[in-house]
Amino acid sequence: MTATASAKTMPLFRQVAIFGVGLIGGSFALAMKRAGAAERIVGVSRNPATLARAVELGIVDAGAPSAEEAVRDADLVLVAAPVAQTGAILSAIRPFLRPDAIVTDAGSTKSDVVAAARTALGDRIGQFIPGHPIAGRELNGPDAAIPDLYVGKKVVLAALPENRSQDVERVAAAWQHCGAVVHRLSPEEHDRIFAAVSHLPHLLAYALVDDIAAKPHADLLFQYAASGFRDFTRIAGSSPEMWRDITLANRDAMLAELDSYLAQLGKLRAMLVAADGAALEAVYANAQRARHAWISAIEASEKQSQSGGD
Repeated sequence: MTATASAKTMPLFRQVAIFGVGLIGGSFALAMKRAGAAERIVGVSRNPATLARAVELGIVDAGAPSAEEAVRDADLVLVAAPVAQTGAILSAIRPFLRPDAIVTDAGSTKSDVVAAARTALGDRIGQFIPGHPIAGRELNGPDAAIPDLYVGKKVVLAALPENRSQDVERVAAAWQHCGAVVHRLSPEEHDRIFAAVSHLPHLLAYALVDDIAAKPHADLLFQYAASGFRDFTRIAGSSPEMWRDITLANRDAMLAELDSYLAQLGKLRAMLVAADGAALEAVYANAQRARHAWISAIEASEKQSQSGGD
């Protein structure tokens, strides 16, 4: 019997409460529903219209008007709201959490989330298991949610010393039911890595589009922008609120990566001033080789995963 088939006869969780029913939380709900991994899913949102839309689309079974109603019967709580809201949400739910309930999150930074969780949950910190699904789209809100968002994607769990191993495994199993591949990092490792490969690229994409939009001939520039510009700036279509919070939450690591990138730009500018084509080509060639190697490694990993599942 497959894991999915087993889950349909014996759900992994009786009730899941999701704070934030947009792309990330909504896609988790849809995937868990499809896998039969939860008997009931309850949603919570700051925006009543957003919550009503999630119920209308069948993303959640019901909307909860309060933190108490959302979590009092929940054995899993997912915080899928912007990271700056994590502390307030955890403080609100703490009095109503069942002793056996597991709380996790989907935030793109971890050290700040862990600090907020320790303050909010106190001696119940062991119930909180930090997480981060590495998946997204340029669309937001419940209408952007899809059940396949996490299929084949990485999910990082940054477990704490206070966590029970069986609880960590249950959270891992939830993401595996969504089709994700679970990885383990410490909160500090997570933030250093994602400052370089996720947070900085978003900052650069936003900066480029904002710079062009501010030019007096912006309309003309956008008229001639083609696929390369679209591909490079796709992530600038992401939620500004969410990425504001991520940028500030991971500020120290972001500053280190931004300084390194500015130094690289300085070198490239000097090459351009000197019309040093050989040096420019060497940088381009090294970047091309590194990207090809990265793509090849991804493709090999995907093939291995597919063959292992046959």
